[in-house]
Amino acid sequence: MTVDHFMSVAFEEARSALAEGEVPVGCVFVYKNAIIAKAGNQVNATKNATRHAEFVCIDQALCYFSSHNLKSDEVFPQITVVVTVEPCIMCLAALHNLKVKEIIYGCANDRFGGKSVVDVPQVLGQPLEMKAGLRAEEAMDLLKQFYKGQNPSAPVAKSKR
Repeated sequence: MTVDHFMSVAFEEARSALAEGEVPVGCVFVYKNAIIAKAGNQVNATKNATRHAEFVCIDQALCYFSSHNLKSDEVFPQITVVVTVEPCIMCLAALHNLKVKEIIYGCANDRFGGKSVVDVPQVLGQPLEMKAGLRAEEAMDLLKQFYKGQNPSAPVAKSKR
């Protein structure tokens, strides 16, 4: 399997998230050239701000390790994370702490990016292999589709007096 294949699966997850009214971010975790976790954002559905695609994949990976009698601290360093949008600061910090092998992403996240806004690996003093730009325009187009509409779970704006 190729990185393009894995990104295609991540895009399937992102499109599914968009259809559910979520910010369209899709993510897959690849271990030994196989997908062991895949998800889109689930923030609005769960009303939980931490249910970004990467965190859902972390939980799925932990279940995978448990069911396959694997040690997470031995497997995470072998995992490639493929995600449609640059991980936010929270997600990149989590992935960094888990010591994933590398992160391959589509478009930059110029508002919350863990590399673009705050260089998390530099702040934490530990390098992390990151590759950007894979199908970036497609990822940005999905984000634009979401932000053209209204987020049904966003709080009601308070009018200024």
